[in-house]
Amino acid sequence: MKHLKVGIIHNEPIPKGEPNWESSADVLAQVEAIEGALTELDQPHVRIPFTRDLGCFVSKVQAAGITLAFNLCESVDEDPLLIGHPAAVLELLSIPFTGSSAMALLLSTDKLTVKRLLTASCLRTPAFFLYEGGEVLRPAGLNFPVILKPRFQDASIGIEQASVVEKSTELLPRLEDHYARYGAILVEEYVAGREFNVSLFGYPKAQVMPLAEIDFSGFPADLHRIVSYKAKWDEDSFEYQHTQRIFPTDLPEPLQLTMRRMAQDCFGLFGLRDYARVDLRLDQQGRLSILEINANPCLSPDAGFPAAVTESTMSYTEMVGEFIRLVSLRGAL
Repeated sequence: MKHLKVGIIHNEPIPKGEPNWESSADVLAQVEAIEGALTELDQPHVRIPFTRDLGCFVSKVQAAGITLAFNLCESVDEDPLLIGHPAAVLELLSIPFTGSSAMALLLSTDKLTVKRLLTASCLRTPAFFLYEGGEVLRPAGLNFPVILKPRFQDASIGIEQASVVEKSTELLPRLEDHYARYGAILVEEYVAGREFNVSLFGYPKAQVMPLAEIDFSGFPADLHRIVSYKAKWDEDSFEYQHTQRIFPTDLPEPLQLTMRRMAQDCFGLFGLRDYARVDLRLDQQGRLSILEINANPCLSPDAGFPAAVTESTMSYTEMVGEFIRLVSLRGAL
């Protein structure tokens, strides 16, 4: 496969100091890690940023002569609604790329669509409703506490301790604040239980990687056990330092089987490819609920998906090589 020219396609991060710059800058860590692995694999490669200047992007792709691409774009110019556009352009250019199709990326990024498809498919997910300003029309049967999530953001943007609302009297002011900052808000019943990350790797059938759990045991009683923006990106915060990833070895086999089945069901339902991560919570009654479906999880070496792959005894460089193999087979290169 050494005749291949690999393009590393990434969104341009925003300047340091701007809101949410930490999550935006992480894409460059992914680029550098993949460049290092491709160098080890002796694969020619080039990085190409994707912006709204589509003509410039296409010109760079054609000049570079890439034959396949790593699609690392999670937005275009920080607009998460455009997450599928880089994939769509690569599809139009007939360049095979890592990860899911434009359609699958668009579907899985919209939290409301995700919830509706899960519900229609009888896959358990917490009760919810959407707030788009004005009155609060809470459906019957939705219990407090609830958690507020921006409809289209990822990387835990907009998720903070104040996102968990304990009482109905606190809901509207909190909703108005979040709506002013992030637009439409998904209001979801909060599941106060253990949180698991299920990583899947492969195509057309994805293999489930070792099951990971977020260890909240160091949290005091006055902190909600959530993976907030601080927990993901603020290295000096208490939340960041006390949300360690572990790979439990004592999970009951029936629970493991259910997690694997639910994750693979999500992979098939949303038409995902190559890799994904499904986040689950286990409630006090022992029931699993699907919280999130990430069709293009972070590929930084310390992120959840690479950590699960490494736990399976595959190195980061071997993981990158497997991505190339999968895309090469799909593109018949």
